Amino acid sequence: MAKQSIFGRISTLMKANINAILDQAEDPEKMLDQLVRDYTNNIADAEAAIAETIGNLRLLERDHAEDKQAAVEWGNKALAASRKADELRAAGDPVDADKFDALAKVALQRQISAENDIKATAPQLEAQSEVVEKLKAGLNGMKVKLEQLRAKRSELIARHKTAEAQTKVVDAVKSIDVLDPTSELGRFEEKVRRVEAQAQGKAELAASSLDAQFESLEDLGELTEVEARLAQLKSGGQPQGQLGS
Repeated sequence: MAKQSIFGRISTLMKANINAILDQAEDPEKMLDQLVRDYTNNIADAEAAIAETIGNLRLLERDHAEDKQAAVEWGNKALAASRKADELRAAGDPVDADKFDALAKVALQRQISAENDIKATAPQLEAQSEVVEKLKAGLNGMKVKLEQLRAKRSELIARHKTAEAQTKVVDAVKSIDVLDPTSELGRFEEKVRRVEAQAQGKAELAASSLDAQFESLEDLGELTEVEARLAQLKSGGQPQGQLGS
């Protein structure tokens, strides 16, 4: 039963679709690691079971060969005993001749028994040989699949690391993207623009205050001249700047 379960796993794992398994996995790397461990363990179990099966096959083959050899030997013994009986009977010794005929019959019975064993084990031997060949092919297929899994795992890890590196690069570029208002540089630029605008506003305000001061000085000058002319009028003189007739 244990061997049957191992052989069943060989068939199941041989039919496994690696890509389908990876598509369904939440963490493909962990899934691949687990598959590699499962395949490695099952291959070890399968090798032990197949080695035992091959050993049994070799024992069966030796028994089969021994049965064939025994059938030939018993046939030769039967022939030798029969010839000896014929010689004794021809020599006028029927009693000993009957004994050798009896031995020939025993040898023939042993030969028939060996031939029956040969016939009985022949189909079993053929079937067992086919099973062993299939198991060897299945084991070789598992080893190929294991190499594919290992290669797939290495490829996936490399791709994962590359993707992580690309993500970091994209994030780094995004953080200094001058067109991105949410980036640090964008926020700093906005701050500079506000400071520049504030400085411009202060400059305009300062310029406006200066113009007002000059205007007040001009107004003061006009008032002073008016006072001077008024004083001149009061003294009976003619105001300066007044045109004569």
